[in-house]
Amino acid sequence: MTAPENDQVRVVLLGFTVPDDLFDRILGQDATMPVQTHTFAWGLVRSLRAANCPVHLLSTAPVSNWPGNRQLRFRSGTFRQDGVDGHLLGFVNALGLKHLTRFGTVWRKGARVLREQKADVLLVHGVHSPFLWFGALRAGRLGVRVVPVLTDPPSVVLPTDGRLVRSLRRLDRVLVRAALARCSGVITLTEALAEDFAPGLPRLVMEGIFDPVGSRVDVAGQAPAAPGTREVVYAGGLSRAYGVDRLVEAFRGLPGPDLRLRVYGRGELERWLHEQVAADSRIAPPELLPRDALLPRLARAAVLVNPRPVGQDFVRWSFPSKLIEYLSTGVPVVTTRLPGIPEDYAPWLVFAGSGAAEELREAVDRALRLSSEERARIGLGGADFVRQTRGPAAQGRRIRDFLAARPGGRRPHVPAQVVTALPTERSRPR
Repeated sequence: MTAPENDQVRVVLLGFTVPDDLFDRILGQDATMPVQTHTFAWGLVRSLRAANCPVHLLSTAPVSNWPGNRQLRFRSGTFRQDGVDGHLLGFVNALGLKHLTRFGTVWRKGARVLREQKADVLLVHGVHSPFLWFGALRAGRLGVRVVPVLTDPPSVVLPTDGRLVRSLRRLDRVLVRAALARCSGVITLTEALAEDFAPGLPRLVMEGIFDPVGSRVDVAGQAPAAPGTREVVYAGGLSRAYGVDRLVEAFRGLPGPDLRLRVYGRGELERWLHEQVAADSRIAPPELLPRDALLPRLARAAVLVNPRPVGQDFVRWSFPSKLIEYLSTGVPVVTTRLPGIPEDYAPWLVFAGSGAAEELREAVDRALRLSSEERARIGLGGADFVRQTRGPAAQGRRIRDFLAARPGGRRPHVPAQVVTALPTERSRPR
């Protein structure tokens, strides 16, 4: 049965939940765009608070290693946002030193915060080995259960990595697996993440959180799409790994002078995309917009597209968080049929198979041809679906029920994969 509303769990969230002003500075100087990390982190906070779980934050800046981010030293401090207090953990932003200094900072400050907050659970956002090992070595000794929130596989080796970086990533993956084995349970975006990196642990599969605060779309005063045009829109990383090149190929094969392709984001294909603008006047140059300016652009689209190819190794571990944001706008959404998309999303999506250009073209064309009644049914139905089932209230209840469960007591009742109740850290064999 479900835990009662007053079954309070006191949580310290260790991860990357930084205040908005710091995050804006990071976006202005970093080689990557950790937007989804920031959005998910604050969605997690709002969900816990909606479920009456007190939350305190232990956070570090989500930045690329120097020189991807030119700031070498990040200082410790305190902050408060949206009624939530937090500690910033300082570190030195250089390869190797980043992990060591983050571990040293959380080791010094983390235990004191856990005691002061009388924490029941340490939630660790991400697969960051310094934070996981702080939980495994320090929080457990204080009787605090450690539950990582896995949003990605650990230490993915990139084609651009040199020999030293590859070796460090492989070592880090070993450390992460060893730390996860000492935890009380996991919350994961997909079943595959739990199976591959935390086998046998109790789990809650929760692919994302709709953010009603950050997703309010107010089109008043926003420039509408040009009269007589229909926009096909993509927002996210501009890379081949995400299928942006295939989307462009698919779009160029669509007939219709009224069609426009707009892409929003940053990445390796920016220069190539400018070349495509010269080849097809219906393609607009790529733009990078802040989230409050981007959402109205999404809401005015005729079709929103997630073209991520299915055949890549990492997709079995991923759920594209943009799907929740896309659906919340009420616009029809085309997506490849990724294995991490839960079945209850299917009625609200137009599927494009594995992501080949011809499949994307056919699916986008099908979405553009929907009648006004069918567009309303899919679009408005999808928006209502994510607001009701993936909003902070619904997801917060699932998280609270999972964290509140005890062996021999209540079993959590959630519409997701929960294997068993969480053991307390003191009861878990070492």
